[in-house]
Amino acid sequence: MLGRSLPAPLAELLADLGNMTVALPVLLIAAGYGGWRARAAGLPRRWLPPLAAAVAMALVPALVGPLQAALARPAPPGGPVGGTGFYPSGHAATAAVAYGAAALLLLPYAAAPYARRLLITAALVLVLATGPGLVVRGYHWPVDVLGSWALSAALLTVLYGVLHGIRRRPDAQDATAAS
Repeated sequence: MLGRSLPAPLAELLADLGNMTVALPVLLIAAGYGGWRARAAGLPRRWLPPLAAAVAMALVPALVGPLQAALARPAPPGGPVGGTGFYPSGHAATAAVAYGAAALLLLPYAAAPYARRLLITAALVLVLATGPGLVVRGYHWPVDVLGSWALSAALLTVLYGVLHGIRRRPDAQDATAAS
């Protein structure tokens, strides 16, 4: 049914949104822009948000690879690739963490409510579009994608907590200056 709902070239394009060569530059641009804006504003620890996002992105292959090897889930039938190691989907996790982290890094600089909504919507559309592309092309089962999204949600929740804590916690110098 899914194979008839999306043309193969479109499904391939959507699946490619999860490639490191596509998703990682988006995250790097967001990290660079966020770092530049933080530096211009003179914020303390301006290096920490891009670093935290990079660590979250580095955790994707560090977690997905061992899980795929341990679970050894077979490929969907009729797909272009065979073998085992398909749960969770590395492409779905890459897309979710890269686009989600990029949105989290850019949100503080989107002052207008519509800009914030647009940023979050764009990240969600990119993440959610990757899943059907991976399934339609036969690279993954739907549950492979859902598992990746759950793993990515956990990583992004921790990243959000780190970023939120950085922005809320006063710098040591600020605390002593205030007293």
